[in-house]
Amino acid sequence: MQSAEYWQSLFEGWPAGFPTQGILITSFQEAIPFTGFMISEGMIVLDRDKPDSSGARKVILAYDVIAALKITSTFELDRFQELGFRTTQQF
Repeated sequence: MQSAEYWQSLFEGWPAGFPTQGILITSFQEAIPFTGFMISEGMIVLDRDKPDSSGARKVILAYDVIAALKITSTFELDRFQELGFRTTQQF
C-alpha cells in the first residue's frame, strides 16, 4: 500500500467522537492548522478557523502530499486505538 492509501484510510476511518483539530504537514513543508475536514476519493478538504496569508480558509489536498499529522488535542495515548493503532505487545 502506498502512503496516500494509508492517509486516506486513516481519515476515512476517523471515529465520530475523535477530535478533528490538528496540524497537517505537507511534503512541501507547509504546516496547515485545521479545525475540521471532509474526505473524497483521493483528496481531503481542510477547514481553518483563521485564513492563511492568501486569505484562504479551506484547502484541498491530495493524500499523496501529506507527510505528517499533528493532533493538538490532549488525551491519553490509548485513545489512538480508535484510529487503529496498537501497542507492540498486540502484534
